[in-house]
Amino acid sequence: MNTGSYIGISTMKPCSRILSSYRSSLLFGVSPTKFNGSSSTIKGLFSKLHNPKSTHSHKYHRCDSQILGFIRLMNLNRRDFSVPDSNWACSRNFSTRFCGNLCNVRPRVVSLIPNVSSGIRNQSTSVDPHVNDTSFDKIFIQSGLNAKPLVVERNETDQGKLEEVAEERSDGSCVNIDNLEDLNKSKVESELSEIEKEAWKLLRSAVVTYCGNPVGTVAANDPADKQPLNYDQVFFRDFVPSALAFLLNGEGEIVKNFLLHTLQLQSWEKTVDCYSPGQGLMAASFKVRTVPLDGNNEAFEEVLDPDFGESAIGRVAPVDSGLWWIILLRAYGKLTGDYALQERVDVQTGIRLILKLCLTDGFDMFPSLLVTDGSCMIDRRMGIHGHPLEIQALFYSALRCSREMLTVNDATKSLVAAVSNRLSALSFHMREYYWVDMKKINEIYRYKTEEYSMDAVNKFNIYPEQIPSWLVDWIPEEGGYFMGNLQPAHMDFRFFTLGNLWAIVSSLGTTRQNKEILKLVETKWDDLVSQMPLKICYPALEGEEWRIITGCDPKNTPWSYHNGGSWPTLLWQFTLACIKMGKPELAQKAIDVAEKRLSVDRWPEYYDTRNGKFIGKQSRMMQTWTIAGFLTSKMLLKNPEKASLLFWEEDFELLQNCVCMLNKTGRRKCSRFAARAQILV
Repeated sequence: MNTGSYIGISTMKPCSRILSSYRSSLLFGVSPTKFNGSSSTIKGLFSKLHNPKSTHSHKYHRCDSQILGFIRLMNLNRRDFSVPDSNWACSRNFSTRFCGNLCNVRPRVVSLIPNVSSGIRNQSTSVDPHVNDTSFDKIFIQSGLNAKPLVVERNETDQGKLEEVAEERSDGSCVNIDNLEDLNKSKVESELSEIEKEAWKLLRSAVVTYCGNPVGTVAANDPADKQPLNYDQVFFRDFVPSALAFLLNGEGEIVKNFLLHTLQLQSWEKTVDCYSPGQGLMAASFKVRTVPLDGNNEAFEEVLDPDFGESAIGRVAPVDSGLWWIILLRAYGKLTGDYALQERVDVQTGIRLILKLCLTDGFDMFPSLLVTDGSCMIDRRMGIHGHPLEIQALFYSALRCSREMLTVNDATKSLVAAVSNRLSALSFHMREYYWVDMKKINEIYRYKTEEYSMDAVNKFNIYPEQIPSWLVDWIPEEGGYFMGNLQPAHMDFRFFTLGNLWAIVSSLGTTRQNKEILKLVETKWDDLVSQMPLKICYPALEGEEWRIITGCDPKNTPWSYHNGGSWPTLLWQFTLACIKMGKPELAQKAIDVAEKRLSVDRWPEYYDTRNGKFIGKQSRMMQTWTIAGFLTSKMLLKNPEKASLLFWEEDFELLQNCVCMLNKTGRRKCSRFAARAQILV
């Protein structure tokens, strides 16, 4: 089997902190070879690399000398995304990467990765997964394992070069000069209220360290909770408000560490019952675990143990994790000015892997992503399978981020074109078919059914009887929103808050539609905010509908948890949307409502009842994204100029990239003119 090697130098007592139960990446086409035993010089380690007879079969991969860094070598003749060798079993192996203790040098990964290029047919919005990827536009090493070992000692500059930061004092101790921020020291310049000071203290106490460096925040950090379940893990979606709070406070290191460590998790093979999902899948969460070092009870090391959905309820892959990762990567660059991170070869490859997974051709006729129930924030059965609004809004946002960040060259130009085409198609699809207001409901009410023609008005064969009775009385004369889901013969008319807020933030909706959404929230304040912002969805499923759709889920009872519960973490997204639309006073009103209760109630995860009066019956206390969402909301209002870096304005260029070409086929007028007409309203 083709193998690669790690070159490194470590201390005798390493603080090794990566990875758990996954085989080495098929992306790199290698499995790691372990260096066993100590060596007094780098030359000794290099001699082991050149020894083809040196084989190892230990569970962990490490080397017992001081780490300067390590480099992954690979067989360049092996295709990325290739089928694993026949002797790659379905067993779960652990592998780790190394890092020093607080006084030792933190290793940096230098991965030699082929560019992920994709041949895309003209005007396609998908990526062909079977294209040969042979381009190495950044780094190229010939002869695989026969290449001379590399020693990397270079500084990271604004041009995006990797750095190996090891500075040794005269007394022999090591100083890690890469730790430029101190998370224990507040950088908030303005005067803080007592509740804000408490929130910052709690947020910092939730920070997870890895090799002495911050890498994320746990989902909840309640000392009184004796059964944390998976709330002691770092969740991708949960960390986003924490990351923004730190970034807005001038503390970027924790976010950079999170982005890079989770990027490495992406490359490992994920397996559930001997089946492996797409290579670009990001983990839902990870946990830092301390394990004995090769069975030695006196020596321990830390590993990152990711969950790609194989431990989740229902074993559902987290579709939103990769989308959030891309969105956070852009936010990091915008708020820190460190665009070198997104230009790195490994980061560019990570973006392309996620896009390749999302843009792959399938059987679907729509530009929206088809997903299963429970694949996003609503991670339990709630009838959102199909094309849920939340996924489409995050997908659109991630595509816009990628369009900004992707390096355009011969290897990526087809991918960039596919991204632009999908953005155009998705924008029109959502604006035309997902939008609901009084006028649209009246149109649906008068729909004819069973239309078989290219000019059908009722394209999805929606039966007017599907219009729920609550909607007729609830929808205001002025205001509207994007419905929760759309499939053949099915419209989910529930109002899902996160998806509608991100439609505003990303300009998925037109300017008029974005204004209408906030107008609806303001009009229906008692339903969507009331005593605690904001409802995750409205209304709740009740009675027979609850039993059939949720499967009698005891956690998603009516007006609880995901079934109409109130989630304070949505506050920061609401604030961002309000700032964009010039209504900061509406966000301040919601923050004032939350501020009266959050600290007194010990920062719950969610609230129950129709008006959000009770703390959720299974709500965790000291919920980190509740805390971070509150802090981020406050800072966004204080710094609207920074908030403007996090949202998008309308991109009129996208309206020119119509992919349907219907005007050339003669079927009907091209959709780009209809889309442009909506913009100008």
